Amino acid sequence: MIVVGISAHYHDAACAIFLDGRLVAAAQEERFTRRRYDATIPARALRACLHEIGAGIGDVEHVAYYEDPVARCDRILSAGTPSAMPPDAGRPLREIRDRLGYAGPVTTVRHHEAHAASAFYCSGFPDAAVLTADAVGEWATTSYGSAGPEGISTFEEVRFPHSLGLLYSTLTAYLGFEVNSDENKVMGLAPYGRPTFVAALSELIHQLPEGQFELDARYFDFTDPSRMYTDALSDVLGIPPRPPDAPTEGAHTDVARSLQVVLEDVLLEKARHLFRVTGNPRLCYAGGVALNCVANARIRQDGPFAEMFVQPAAGDAGGSIGAAALAHHRLTGGFRAERLVDARLGPSYDTTELAHALQAAGVPFSDHCDDQHGPISQTADMLAAGAVVGWYQGRMEFGPRALGARSILADPRDPGMRDRINDLVKKREAFRPFAPSVAAERTAEFFDFHGSSPFMLDTAQVRRPADLPAIAHVDGSARLQTVDAAVDPRFHALLTAFAARTGFPILLNTSFNLRGEPIVCTPGDALASFVRCGLDALVIGNLILRAADVPPFWASAVDQVAPIRPRGVSGDIYSFG
Repeated sequence: MIVVGISAHYHDAACAIFLDGRLVAAAQEERFTRRRYDATIPARALRACLHEIGAGIGDVEHVAYYEDPVARCDRILSAGTPSAMPPDAGRPLREIRDRLGYAGPVTTVRHHEAHAASAFYCSGFPDAAVLTADAVGEWATTSYGSAGPEGISTFEEVRFPHSLGLLYSTLTAYLGFEVNSDENKVMGLAPYGRPTFVAALSELIHQLPEGQFELDARYFDFTDPSRMYTDALSDVLGIPPRPPDAPTEGAHTDVARSLQVVLEDVLLEKARHLFRVTGNPRLCYAGGVALNCVANARIRQDGPFAEMFVQPAAGDAGGSIGAAALAHHRLTGGFRAERLVDARLGPSYDTTELAHALQAAGVPFSDHCDDQHGPISQTADMLAAGAVVGWYQGRMEFGPRALGARSILADPRDPGMRDRINDLVKKREAFRPFAPSVAAERTAEFFDFHGSSPFMLDTAQVRRPADLPAIAHVDGSARLQTVDAAVDPRFHALLTAFAARTGFPILLNTSFNLRGEPIVCTPGDALASFVRCGLDALVIGNLILRAADVPPFWASAVDQVAPIRPRGVSGDIYSFG
């Protein structure tokens, strides 16, 4: 049985495919349209994912949509919140029929059910407590429940406008960053500051008994999507909002740090409440707030749960997984308790066409199709010598992190590497850290971390930060990916080869894209980004292309054949969709 889950019409549209109860494919629409956060119905993503498993739309037996459109429209109209498009409860079903060409049965699940299911059905747990925290679903913003053989059961929720996601996004806007894009910048900025605004920010959110909390309406204006806050926020903080292009100063870093502390404290208290009610030692956690890896680490370390699982696309894209999994369980009465350990769920591409194109253009490259170890050895040599390498291998990752399939890699020992990549490649703020990927069996040698972190959703302290300056944040932490040889033997082999040359089975790993564009999808996308962004070499499968061999005129020509597209238009304002 093929069941497809769809998330769309808010931001970051995606699809997921379950085949006989097993997750076999998932991808975000932005990767194919090249419009970041594209919210349109994921027609291209679904076509690619179906092709990957050798199926067509006629083979799909059921489609599940990741929220209740009627309840969502009711909230938008009842609360008077703004919408980029007029609320239309019939639009999801209509576009699933018209744009996907699907004529079979369609069901909807509640938004927080989809989030909770996305974590539980990928956790491998037989049963678990479930926590969901995001901006807002239909009405729920935080929900508490349990999951097991009978499915997902919610026993308590916090409702709009009281929302941890909206709290964090409001302060993101106040600090001059873009909502639904730059919350991770606030998290990255926080370690530079001091928690001097904790008392002030605590005025914004009031802890209530059990799982409840309230935002103080004096400080928020969710009818104004241009800023989301009132002038009273400036009064309580004692500083004006930061203009988007202004420098970040001490007060801004202190607000970021204080916001992170407040978020973590609330999440910890609510996690403890969930544990008291359920008594279950296993936690499944999802929603956009679950992408805050610093808070995740705090819940793991200081929370009451013995085990915790967060799936790689914890935000709305991952709702497609939950919708499909929940629909399959309800249709068949059974589910597979299988742990998701590999986020490479998107399509793969043949590199033959690229090789032919390079040959026709007279561009030198090396092809190691008969020598699988050749690309590993040569890439390790280049990285150890200080090169920055685009690494494109196999199926594309699902979720916001590059995990060794669509990555930019570099030497973490080089103290100048962070600035070099920021200035020449990523063109982003200098305060933002880069993440390390490490061979799983040697993690504890270099990081204060035990267990696995395959999706970069945890932070850990670097044991010798002076040895790894390119990936150690200002507080000595790092957002960690552990790479298991049984899961990704090729990436693990590269880490091992780099260790043979340097003693460190660790590489700086950042997403393969320029600022403002999605992570690359096809070999053509990778070649275009490689030409644009000043990498030293590109490794696509078994092909190696060096920057010195690229014709100079390609730098201007690439803008004609593969222009960077503007950000996708969301189906609704982020804060309220």
